[in-house]
Parts: sequence; C-alpha cells; structure tokens
Amino acid sequence: MQNELIIVSEYCRKCHIEPSFIDLLQEGGLIEVMTEGGERYLTFTQLPDIERYSRMYYDLSINIEGIDAIHHLLQRMEEMQNELHELRSQLRLFR
Repeated sequence: MQNELIIVSEYCRKCHIEPSFIDLLQEGGLIEVMTEGGERYLTFTQLPDIERYSRMYYDLSINIEGIDAIHHLLQRMEEMQNELHELRSQLRLFR
C-alpha cells in the first residue's frame, strides 16, 4: 500500500483542500507530485505529511515558508535523536 498512488484532485476534494496548496508544497520541495497521462498523483506515504502541513496552513495560518522551517527543524531534531541514540549505544560498550 505504501507505493500506491492517489489522484491529487480526488485527494483534495475528499480532504477539502485547494489543489493550489499541493502546488505550493511541491514548489517548496516538501512533497513530490508525479504526473502520468496528464493526471497528477501522490503516494500514500506522503499523506500524513500533507495532512500535517494542511493543518498548519489552514488551521494555524502558518505560511509555506513557516511550514518549510518547521519541517527542517523536525528533520534536524530527528537526526539529533538518532545521534544521541548512537552515542548512548557507544557508551554502553565502554561500561
């Protein structure tokens, strides 16, 4: 199911978001939209991110630049957590 695709226009209609919002996310490099046969598609794996971005945009009035900044901060935080986990694993070897 992770590699399955959903048509952008159908997703937008069902989730009550504007297709232009998907365009903004794509232009900002936050998601990847695939095009085939004149139809635009998203992968199911992107949907949780898109839902989170849409809540930020529509419910919290955060612009795309703010969403991008939050996205990068969350990525960095995840990287730091992984580094911390790795350091803890290395410290266990020295005990």
